[in-house]
Amino acid sequence: MPRAAGHDVAIGVSGACKSFRIPREATHTLKERALHPLRRRGFDEFTALRDVSFGVRRGEFFGVVGRNGSGKSTLLKCLAGIYGLDRGRILVDGRMSTFIELGVGFNPDLAARDNVIMNGIMLGLTAREAQARYDEIIDFAELRDYQELKLKNYSSGMYVRLAFSVAIQVEADILLIDEVLAVGDASFQQKCFDIFNDMRDAGRTVLFVTHDMGSVTRLCDRALLLEHGDVVLIDEPDAVANRYLELNFAREQVGIEEAEGPVLEVPALSAAPIRARRAWIEDEAGELVTACIQGQRYVFVTSVELLAELDEPAFTILFLNEHHHDMLVATTAFDRDGAAHYRAGARVDVAVAFDPLFRPGRYTCTLIVGHPGIGQPELTRCENVLSFVISGPYATGGLTDLPHEISLRGTHRRAEQAIPPA
Repeated sequence: MPRAAGHDVAIGVSGACKSFRIPREATHTLKERALHPLRRRGFDEFTALRDVSFGVRRGEFFGVVGRNGSGKSTLLKCLAGIYGLDRGRILVDGRMSTFIELGVGFNPDLAARDNVIMNGIMLGLTAREAQARYDEIIDFAELRDYQELKLKNYSSGMYVRLAFSVAIQVEADILLIDEVLAVGDASFQQKCFDIFNDMRDAGRTVLFVTHDMGSVTRLCDRALLLEHGDVVLIDEPDAVANRYLELNFAREQVGIEEAEGPVLEVPALSAAPIRARRAWIEDEAGELVTACIQGQRYVFVTSVELLAELDEPAFTILFLNEHHHDMLVATTAFDRDGAAHYRAGARVDVAVAFDPLFRPGRYTCTLIVGHPGIGQPELTRCENVLSFVISGPYATGGLTDLPHEISLRGTHRRAEQAIPPA
């Protein structure tokens, strides 16, 4: 593979294009092809990469993210030389190792030792090096108790852990890694993180494909976002993670266009049906959005029509997470100065402005209209009037990510050898 120009560039990709021909009618047997040699078979063309260009600096940890079908794995296989480009150039400076199909070349009828040695040799180690590193490999994979077991009796997780443990032994300047953090349990994944941190500290160049935005922000120096084979963004990890989450979760705005919703009949204690007609989100500039970035200011608006006369109604908006937990309750129930009498046919826009500090995920809004005061019966409830996504690069595990400061207090000094009393 040609070497990249410039001393600081390890990987250079310029105008990369790759398409595949997909037959409309598959031929499954040789007999079908022999009996119908002149049958015309149409093809559809699928474009996996469109004019993709980027550069990876030497010693950089570079992330590639995108939804399923965005072209991430195709790009990695083009870089590895598995696929050839239709157009464009790929330039590489350094010895490359690929973590794409872990375990390729393993023999399921052999035990771990034989597979480790053979696979290590295939990856570039000498037989002596592979044998010398066997204990380190088997211990890293946490398979010491299963080393005499044939690989066909391994679970999928055990199989991939062994393959990953062999692959990291290869000495290479550039590593292409495809979703390997999905292997193993949480403790093994932490070991993978530690290995990647060691690689970065050693100045090795890593191109890392993943769906895990936490890994991107934790490990990567920069990242590339692909969508349908096109480059959407090359930027800092936080910016790319936010854009990825917007693409992954955003959908058509609920009720942006004026639409006739079902008339929601209220309980018998009131004869005032109410209809939620529109719902939308505005950013600080007043533009309509379908996804929100954690911590920025937005206005959530629900427009309702009162189909009967109503005196001093209280409007409440519930913000609920995917588990239907109430994250925020905004209500006019205590606003006696704003109470009013509404005639039939009146329209009211209920607007809630705040900085959503919820953890990243999907949320919905529910509208409740009732009498003023706590404990009063509801007149009507409109479920899921609005659906939206909160995106952010970090998810600490809490329901919210409130601004806070954390510090360590106490005595900070190196441990000293205790001197026994005289």
